[in-house]
Amino acid sequence: MFTSIAYAAGNAGGAAQSGPMGAFASLVPLLLMFAVFYFLLIRPQQKRNKEHKAMIESLGKGSYIITSSGFLGRIVDLEGDILVVDLGETKVRMPRGFVNGTYDPKALNKTADAAPAENK
Repeated sequence: MFTSIAYAAGNAGGAAQSGPMGAFASLVPLLLMFAVFYFLLIRPQQKRNKEHKAMIESLGKGSYIITSSGFLGRIVDLEGDILVVDLGETKVRMPRGFVNGTYDPKALNKTADAAPAENK
């Protein structure tokens, strides 16, 4: 009785491949998935990191920045990797890594002036 079950669970007419080609064929979907993840997720993130690093290195006195917490300010002093940022009535010290981007205050003022006109 058990032998018939073993034969039924065994190789049914040679449908399963064996040898090195069978092992390679089972790896092809995994390699394709890795390639898709690399080109859709990993590579774009590396590009964004490279652009962010270049932006941080280009910061200088007078640059207008957006911090990671959302504050808008102007760099008034550099102390190595520490920035002194003017946030209006106060100055704060923060590491360069907490800068998310830069902005143009003139463009920001134009959009702020245009917004109330649209509501009228």
